Amino acid sequence: MNIGQFALIKKDMRSVTSNKQVFTVLLIVPIVLTIALPSIFMFVISFAPDAASDFQKLLDMLPAPNGEYSQQQQIFSLILNQIMPSFFLIIPIMASSVMAASSFVGEKEKHTLETLLYSPLSLGQLFQSKILAGFSVGMMISFSSFAAMLLVMELESFFLTGNLLLPAASWLAIMLLIAPAISLVAIAVTVRSSAKAQTIEEAQQRAVFLIFPILALLIGQFTGIILISAGLPWGVGIVLAALAILLVKRAAGNFTYEKLLK
Repeated sequence: MNIGQFALIKKDMRSVTSNKQVFTVLLIVPIVLTIALPSIFMFVISFAPDAASDFQKLLDMLPAPNGEYSQQQQIFSLILNQIMPSFFLIIPIMASSVMAASSFVGEKEKHTLETLLYSPLSLGQLFQSKILAGFSVGMMISFSSFAAMLLVMELESFFLTGNLLLPAASWLAIMLLIAPAISLVAIAVTVRSSAKAQTIEEAQQRAVFLIFPILALLIGQFTGIILISAGLPWGVGIVLAALAILLVKRAAGNFTYEKLLK
């Protein structure tokens, strides 16, 4: 990466904080999904016994935990390690697609695309810089959101039960493989649609469909049809990584002067 590419990445990342609409979306959605939502789950379960009985059906399908754990501790662990991953994966999709749409189509909206194309950077370097900018923002938000979620849930668990939660090993696969891969998939899908799109909202439309498989997974977990096993995240991550590489390569083929200037 040369100085010009690094400067372009910094410019795109600064544009996020200056755009109130984009910045608000990138801020509010992670707060709702990783702080407000698990907090609601935990406090409802603590003060509404009927809610705990519904989660008990899911607990009965899981292997019995080692050691002595109260029902409340087991439910909190279920929320962190089985329920929250599906909600969490919405964040890299949302953050990366919003950033990619703002980065590519935002140049059209601000009428700066032509100026950018006259820069010393080649078209391939421009594409690489835009991809890295969206990916970097998506990963920063994802890791920050995970840290905030873990901190809040640990504090609430300690306050309500006197014990801390133990994150499952599957979170390692989610953070190191699945989240980066699904982030690149979202960026590639957004980039492919950005060639014809004239507004940020139009460029994001296709990436929104990536949330539907996540919602299906979430519904399956709540109904007990699907429960994430320890090895499944690594397999899913490998498939998503291969898909991300394929889609990014195809998106690079669509990144031409003619399509961008339409």
